[in-house]
Amino acid sequence: MYPFIATLIFKIWGWKVIGQENITTPKSIMAVVPHATWLDLVVGLCAKPEIPYKIYFLGKAELFHGPFGWFFREMGGLPVERTKSTNLVDAVKKIFDQHETLHIGIAPEGTRKNVSELKSGFYYMAVKANVPLILVDFDYPNKKVVINKPFMPSGNFEEDKVKIAAHFYKTKGIQKDWIAKYLADK
Repeated sequence: MYPFIATLIFKIWGWKVIGQENITTPKSIMAVVPHATWLDLVVGLCAKPEIPYKIYFLGKAELFHGPFGWFFREMGGLPVERTKSTNLVDAVKKIFDQHETLHIGIAPEGTRKNVSELKSGFYYMAVKANVPLILVDFDYPNKKVVINKPFMPSGNFEEDKVKIAAHFYKTKGIQKDWIAKYLADK
C-alpha cells in the first residue's frame, strides 16, 4: 500500500527522480541535501518507490520498540543505539557488514536549521564501511530528486568536503553558509 500511495503523491505533486542508473554499487551512503524543511522527509519517502533499490534511513532504537515500530521498519528505518557508549559510525559499519546490498540516506547538514559546518558522520560512515558516497539533490524549484554518480571518499574529510560543497553549490534551496565557507577555505 505504501509504494502505491507514495508514488501517487509524488506524481500528483509533479516530482520525478533523475539518475537512478547512477546507483551502480550494491552499497552506499546517500548524502541528501537540502534538509531545510519537514517536507524533505515526505519528498524522500515518496521518492523511494521510484528508485530500483530500497533506501534505508537511520533512527534511534527507541522508535522501533513502541507501537509504531512496525511503521518505521516498513518505511525503511534501521534502528541504531545512540547512547554515549555507542559509536554511531561503528554501529553503521556493523549494519553494512550484515547486508549484501544496502543504501542508507542521510542528511549531512544534520538539522533543518542553517548550519555553518557540515556534519562529518555521514562521511566517516562511508569511509569506515568502505562504501561510496552518492550525492542526492532535492531540487525543489524543478521538482526533481537528482541522484549523482557514486564516489569513494579518500579518507581526508578536509579535502573531500570541498568537492562535496562544490557539487551542492548548484542545488537550489540549500542553505549555503557551510558551502561558501568550504569553498572560501579552498
